[in-house]
Amino acid sequence: MTGVSRELITLQLGHYSNFVGTHWWNLQDASLCYDPGSAPPPEVQSDSVFREGRTPGGSVTYTPRLIAMDLKGSLRTLRQEGSLYDPGGAAAAAATWGGSVTVHKHSQPEKNCFLEDLEKLDKGQILAEAEFCSASQLQRSGPLAMDSFNSQLTRVQKNYRLEGSVTVWSDFLRLHLHPRSVAVIHQFNHDGEAHRLETFGQGESVLQGALLDELEDRLHFFVEECDYLQGFQVLCDLEDGFAGLGSKVTELLQDSYGGRGILTWGVAPVVHRDSTPARDRYHLLNAALGTVNMAAHSSLFCPLTLRGGLGRRPPPPPLFPLLSYDAALWYHSSAILALALDALTVPYRLRNNGAPMWQVADSLAVSGRKVVAAYGAVPFPMMPGGSLPDALSACADALPWKPLSACPEAAGGRCYGQWSTLRGYEGQKLISCLSPGIEPSTPLHGLLSGEDVLAAYVSTFYPSAPLALQLVSAPSKLTPPFPQIFSPALDAQGFMRGGAPPAGAPLVSSVPILTSLQSGTALRPFLSELQRAAATFDVRRRAPSFLSQGPEMADYQEALEELRLLGRCYHDDSGGTTRSSSEDDDD
Repeated sequence: MTGVSRELITLQLGHYSNFVGTHWWNLQDASLCYDPGSAPPPEVQSDSVFREGRTPGGSVTYTPRLIAMDLKGSLRTLRQEGSLYDPGGAAAAAATWGGSVTVHKHSQPEKNCFLEDLEKLDKGQILAEAEFCSASQLQRSGPLAMDSFNSQLTRVQKNYRLEGSVTVWSDFLRLHLHPRSVAVIHQFNHDGEAHRLETFGQGESVLQGALLDELEDRLHFFVEECDYLQGFQVLCDLEDGFAGLGSKVTELLQDSYGGRGILTWGVAPVVHRDSTPARDRYHLLNAALGTVNMAAHSSLFCPLTLRGGLGRRPPPPPLFPLLSYDAALWYHSSAILALALDALTVPYRLRNNGAPMWQVADSLAVSGRKVVAAYGAVPFPMMPGGSLPDALSACADALPWKPLSACPEAAGGRCYGQWSTLRGYEGQKLISCLSPGIEPSTPLHGLLSGEDVLAAYVSTFYPSAPLALQLVSAPSKLTPPFPQIFSPALDAQGFMRGGAPPAGAPLVSSVPILTSLQSGTALRPFLSELQRAAATFDVRRRAPSFLSQGPEMADYQEALEELRLLGRCYHDDSGGTTRSSSEDDDD
């Protein structure tokens, strides 16, 4: 891979963050291009998130520039150090004891059918049904190898049904990780009732001593090999002890790498697997403290979840017209968030005409408003052979996207700034291409560029909001084991069919996506509700163990006051809407 790249380092903190991150990296791996002479070069530059290396045998590898942290027992079949650079031979050769040796073996967890096939490919075996291949395992071999790889992707027929076999994120990881990527926190268990990382204070206190040294060592390794580091994207669990760990990690990044962008995504599942009333209270308190602290230490902070809210009685998850998913299944919900994140992060990963991370943050985080909300049309409904004006005109009455931040758009509210990204319109027309003398059916059909079409459409809902746009023709490539949660109304490219699906229709291999990252008054009720729910909860009497490892009560109350003031930054001062009585009470 060639060309100047603005490198990113990704940190994934927590088990659900690694679920989302695994799907996201699988998407990046499927789109990875090795041919330096390809014309035109890919729009999204893989160098920004992948690093080049070589195995001891001299093979070229591309691995994520990633640090993933999780708890003891969270990896199952995945070796912490990976198998790409040391498949186990070095450890075996290091034994020099000449006496008798007693070997105790633990039974290895069973691998699902996807991991079994992946292992066969790693061993060089040829599969009878070669439906997938990890791009990061291919050596640079020129255009012919890439043609072979792409032809394999087009022949995908096997659908791995992993809904019943995925228990951890490594159960569906397609690509190899660098030996310095995975860090395990051994003081806490992933499963079981004892030694759980449940509270914000536990997460704060764990990042010290050996773990802090290990994190700094890994950061230095990835940072020092970057030529033009633009910043860090952090995925962090928001509702358990990783919220405290993420607050300390973002503070470390802010102190050690000032001037670099830090975009933090606080993720939360729709349903926690081991939920109890006591743990639900912890989830609420962790989310409140994590939001205010990570926002303070980041360039931009965005909650990312399919839950209707982060309070104790949230509304139901959003309904996507062209998806059929199980909201309680982490394997499904994380896949949707990863697809949206693939489009949301496009602006600072483009080869040309992109915006560095700091520019995205500065355009939205104005006047202390560093919390933003994400929205997405996953997928965006387009007809094959149609045009962007046709697709947007069909959504004239309401915006096509759904909330991805537990933050529904406020009717008649104000938007301070917005980034909108349309990805995956490949093969579709961006304008209507009317013949001379033909009157356009709508104002959108008379515009002369795709940027103008999308800007005019969004501006009808947000007339005075500053707006930045990115249009990327290349879609996110969906390869096994991405779950097939799509409506039968979609064809293989993710476009709307004109009729009933034919028998034996191929799987959906890509989808167009429209996303929006917004700063606006819709965040006021979200932040206010989170602050009120935490403030009205008597933590000393009903959850005394929450404060046992920190923070101090005074620090806890100060953080909630900061959250209240943060919510007030999003009030509507335009005079166009009536403020609720609860907002008046806050003031």
